[in-house]
Amino acid sequence: MPDIDDVRTFLAEESGLAVVSTVQSDGQILSTVVNCGVLAQPLTGDVRVALVSIGTAARVAHVRRGSPVTIAVRRGWRWVSVSGDAEILGPDDLSGEMDAEGLRLLLREVFRSAGGQHDDYDEYDRAMADERRVAILVSPDRILGVV
Repeated sequence: MPDIDDVRTFLAEESGLAVVSTVQSDGQILSTVVNCGVLAQPLTGDVRVALVSIGTAARVAHVRRGSPVTIAVRRGWRWVSVSGDAEILGPDDLSGEMDAEGLRLLLREVFRSAGGQHDDYDEYDRAMADERRVAILVSPDRILGVV
């Protein structure tokens, strides 16, 4: 049975490239290609599979509504998927526990954990703020695959 270390290994092989699926309000599935990484949830320390998303993306609305999330990663004939509940940490989700500085650092950490590199992190931070980017953190409640 695969585990979170297998997920981390698979994601590292192709800069975190994966397919994320959420449930739309009409019950249909929406799937998109994203980059993901594995990291600790900054407030609890629990392991999560995370991605950065533009704040206006449909998947963000689905997660806000309570949609479960599945992240599928395929490398050749091998694959692994993670399914679970997700939480959003973004500019509209700040509290006493997560402030704007914490969010800025979290978005960088998710980006790097997904294999991202940037020559100018000040510019990266500006783009994240302008696009109201959020971190989506998926709890690895169920991990399946052929590793």
